[in-house]
Formats: sequence, structure tokens, C-alpha cells
Amino acid sequence: MRLLQLLFFWVIILYSFTAISQNFTSSNLPIVVIETNGQIIPDEPKINVDMGIIYNGPGEINYLTDPFNEYDGIVGIERRGNTSQSFFPKKQYAIETRDSLGNNFNTSLLGMPEENDWILHAPYSDKTLMRNVLAYKLAADLGNYASRTVYCEVVINGEYLGVYVLMEKIKRDVNRVNITELDENDLAGDSLTGGYMVKIDKNSGVNSEGWYSSFPPYPGAWQQIRYQYHYPKASVIQDEQKDYIQDFIYDFETVMYGSNFNDPLTGYPALINVNSFANLILINELGKNVDAYRLSTFLHKDRNSINGRLFAGPVWDMNLGFGNADYYQGFNPQGWMITSHASFGDGFTLPFWWEKLMEDPAFYQHLVLHWNIYRQQSFHSDTIITFIETTAEYLEEARERNFEKWSILGEYVWPNYFIGDTYEEELEYFENWILSRLGWMDEELKLQHIITEINYHSSADLNAGDWIEIYNPTNESKNISLWEIKSENDLLFIFPSSTIIPAQSYLVICENLSLFQSVFPDVDNCIGDMNLGLNDVGQAITLNRPDDVSVDMLTYANNEPWPMYADGTGNTIELNYYLT
Repeated sequence: MRLLQLLFFWVIILYSFTAISQNFTSSNLPIVVIETNGQIIPDEPKINVDMGIIYNGPGEINYLTDPFNEYDGIVGIERRGNTSQSFFPKKQYAIETRDSLGNNFNTSLLGMPEENDWILHAPYSDKTLMRNVLAYKLAADLGNYASRTVYCEVVINGEYLGVYVLMEKIKRDVNRVNITELDENDLAGDSLTGGYMVKIDKNSGVNSEGWYSSFPPYPGAWQQIRYQYHYPKASVIQDEQKDYIQDFIYDFETVMYGSNFNDPLTGYPALINVNSFANLILINELGKNVDAYRLSTFLHKDRNSINGRLFAGPVWDMNLGFGNADYYQGFNPQGWMITSHASFGDGFTLPFWWEKLMEDPAFYQHLVLHWNIYRQQSFHSDTIITFIETTAEYLEEARERNFEKWSILGEYVWPNYFIGDTYEEELEYFENWILSRLGWMDEELKLQHIITEINYHSSADLNAGDWIEIYNPTNESKNISLWEIKSENDLLFIFPSSTIIPAQSYLVICENLSLFQSVFPDVDNCIGDMNLGLNDVGQAITLNRPDDVSVDMLTYANNEPWPMYADGTGNTIELNYYLT
């Protein structure tokens, strides 16, 4: 047995009366044991302490007297958090795995990829113990990076501290936010263009340096938007790098502030990864996160030679979401957070461009399509509820010890809206709130008819004329009589009276019906004729109801990122349902 392991063994014996008082001698969760050797854990900077982790594998019981078989060594540790650190007795910690000399030491913890920066998240006001865990899982299921999480129970200096979540700190890394490493010598050319991470957050901590946006968050706003350097850290970022990322964000905001912000070639589609912004909106809105877009909000950018667009995310800090906040309507399963900019009275609001994105019909339809695809997969009600129930069962014994240590069931803990007398009541409220929220978002993001394919320039040997395909994704037939297809001010087609699209069926609108049928005689779900052909260099197409409300919009072009083979070589532009 190593000397350090022996030291931990005697520490456990000396302090065992505390852990035993919490009925804690073993767990089905990994056990994290920390000994500070008489030191008090500060807010910052980190101090060196000893840490061991006991984990005997899935389905096995971990005993407090078992050897440290998952980690056994030095870590740097400090308290973290703003509100939680000041007001909650259950503290959360930032830890950094270190070698015997105190240097950063990359290692895998509990199956997560190797790194040296970790967080021990301490669910307290979230009495389900799982709001962050659920949010990060959903974000990861959408294909975005989100912090990996593992439940554990923690003992510090012999004192049992309850259920924690060991999770990854948001950091640039090949297995975390995978952008190019930027060092102090990357001061010009392509190397200067990435990678960067910035965040919008409270102005606290040693690395909160940043700059203020030149654009007001809304007309007449008294708040200002402040961006902070996250990577590279404020302590190491070079002046040239500061200038670059500030200029990039300024250029993005300038475009978003302008009237042509949604131009496919010069507007936001050329500057941002639209999917990442849509996904961050959907996660934050599903949880109706009262901090969404204005706090704990990250953006990142890689080098131009790799992918120079701005990405939104990762999602972070949603323990006040899913109905857990008694302010800013966080408890109400109806209503958008993204349009609530003027209602925040604490000095922190969201940048103007989030709501501007929602005003663009093309982006909104993108969001609608995302939502309806995900509702059949990760956002399916049964999928979410099953995850919650399975997690609650996994935590059954540990959560009882947690609430023996922290006797808060039945009591108000800021900012609880609902106060359950039992864990089961907290879980029932959590599940019912989510189901109500899903139902409200279904109504708001209802998918009606979508443009799925267009042919704007046929090849010479297969000339069927121009045509547009639309799809009815619902489970009922839809009457689209007198609806219109438009391109800017040009009316392309009016659907005849009694035009019906059956449930989950397609309809093709042709420039020349007889020509199309001569080329594709087996296609019988087609009508025509369109008044005008489609532009060979690109244009915006909208599908409008008789009251001129746009149901769908598509903007295409004959150059990248649109498929250039669609311009005269026989290919078409077809919707990618999975939006990768």
C-alpha cells in the first residue's frame, strides 16, 4: 500500500464518526475522498490537497475503506460559483489534477477523457439533483459538445458532504471544445483567426477581463453587454488576439444590426454556424433557463482555414431551469426567454441579435424543423421521463443520505418556486413541468408544410423544367387552397381551390407540367404551371398562406455553401433532415 494511501486510510479512521453519522460506509456511486491536511479551501487560488476516488465498476458497491483505485494523488482545489458559494452551505469545487511536483496532470476520471480541470458540482437548490445532468445530456444528444457528468458521493476531511456531480470544466481540448490551440506567437495570418472562446457572464473572478459591446441590447436599454475572454485566458491573451476577437464580434454584431442581416451571402448565414445557435436556443428554451443568453453563455470560433464561423455553446449552468426559479417567469411553462430582454432587472440582459435571429423567417423555420425532428428522438416525452426515472432509481440510496446531511426537503431554498415535502414530490413537479413545457413548445413550433427540394437549373439531357417539392409532415391532410409561392415581390404560383396534401405526403409544383410529366411519367403528385421560372443564380422562395403569413422560406444560391452541381448538371437541392 502506498504511503499516501495509508495516510488516507488513517484519515478515514480518524474521521469515521462523521461519515457514519450520515449512515455512509458504502455506495453504489463512486466515492471521492479529499483531505486538506488542515488547510481551509479558499475561493481562489487553488491549494494542493490529497484526493482519492473509489470505484469498483458498474453495478459494484464501493466501500469507504476500499483502496483508491480510480485516482490517488494531488489535486489543486478551490471553491467555485457565485450565488452558491455565498449562500449555500453545500459548496462546489473546481479541482485540477496535479503531479507530485504540483504541475498539471492530465488523466481520465471515471471514464471521462483525459484532462486536468474538473468540477465537483453540488446540487442544492435543485432538489431533483439532476437538472444540469439532464440539460447536458440533451445537448450532447443533439450532437453538440456538453460537459460529461458522473454522479458521486464526497467526503472532505472525514465529513460526508452528500451527492455531487463530477463534470468537465468548459475548456479548449480535443475532447471538449475542439478548436485549435492558440499560443502567444499566433499573432498574424490564419493562425491569428482561431481558436477563441468568449462568454457573457457575471463580472467576477480573476479571469473576467473583457470588453463592452458597441450595440445596445434593446432600444433605450440601461444595460450593456459585456464579453469576456475565456480562451485564451485574460492573463495570457495577447493584444493582437484581443483585437482580432473583438473585431470579429463587432463585425458580426454590425451585420446583425443592419437591415440585410439575413442575406445568405453577406448576412449571418455566412458568419455563424446556424445549427449551433438553433440548438442552444432549443436547450435553453426547453428548460426555460432564467440565465439563458445573458449569463453563463459561451461562444467559440476556430481558425478560418478550418471553420471560421462563430459557434454558440456549450450549454452551461441550468440548475435554475426546468421550473426551479421563482422569478422572471422561470416557473411558468409558457413563454419565451429569448424575447424577454426588457424584463430583467438585475443588470444582465441578452444581446439584441438573439431576438433578431428569431425574427428571420428562414431561421425560425430552421428552428421549427430542428424541434420537430428532435421531438421524435432525444426530446421525445418518453425518452426524457425514462431518463429521469432511471436516474432517480440509481440515486435512491445516495439521495436519502444527501437529504439527511442537507435537510432541505419541505423548505424554501432560493430560488425555489415549488417546495415539495418529499423527493418524490420534487420529481413529480419536475416531470410535469417538463411535459407542460414540451406541449407549449409543440404549439409554438408546429411544423406545417416545408419546402423539401428544388430544381432550378436542369441539365440539358434531363430537362424537366424548374420545380419545387413541398411536404406535409403532419398526421392529417392539409387544405392549401389559394396559398402562394413567392420570390421576393414575384408571385410564382397560387394553389388552386381544393388543393389537398394528404398526411405525410409530397406535392411537386412545376414550371411546365406537361414537360415535367414527360420526363417523370411515374410521378403523379404534381401540379402546375408556375408563372415564372426559378433564378439560375439563386433567390429566396417563400410559401405563404392566403393571409400572407410565411409558412416556410428557403434561400438558395449557385455557389458555396450551396451545392454547385445543382446549377445545370442534373442535381437538385434537397433538404437534409438531420441538419448536420
